[in-house]
Amino acid sequence: MVEQLLREWGYLAVAAGAFAEGETVLLAAGYAARAGWLDAWRVLVVAVVAASAGDQFFFWIGRIWGSVLLRRIPRLRAQVERVAALLRRRPGGAVVAVRFLYGLRIAGPILIGAAGVSPVRFAVFNVLGALLWAPLILGIGWGFGHAWQQVSGRLAGMQAGLLALLVAVAALGLLARLVVRRLRRG
Repeated sequence: MVEQLLREWGYLAVAAGAFAEGETVLLAAGYAARAGWLDAWRVLVVAVVAASAGDQFFFWIGRIWGSVLLRRIPRLRAQVERVAALLRRRPGGAVVAVRFLYGLRIAGPILIGAAGVSPVRFAVFNVLGALLWAPLILGIGWGFGHAWQQVSGRLAGMQAGLLALLVAVAALGLLARLVVRRLRRG
């Protein structure tokens, strides 16, 4: 059932997740691609396009309504100095870096838009950031899927031995408890 849901809705979930924050969904998609439920190249393309589109959307919100949002949303206002410092040092690098900074995936593009960064500069570095971010996060999910397959494959071959060990430990624990009770009584 999970496999069928992923095959039918997985790419839409990747698009929705990458449009907003995205890391968790993309990690899961990497795992699903490793398991053969999704195509890794399609996941990558969907993630890059959706992440770029999402950040463009939030950039334009900042560009148009940034000053209003900064007055009304204290959490956003608290991030202004962090993003402003990045923009002063390296404007293009800031656009790329914001994608990797936890808590700034949505706020960052809004703040960058409000700061007046050129739309063309933002678009170029936004796509570059998505091209770096998507394969990295997808690859981590893929690697986790690979590691999980290795561990579960080894454990599957040792099920009988692990069960016997568990029974032996439980029996020894019970025996130790009985011995301790007898010694206390007597």
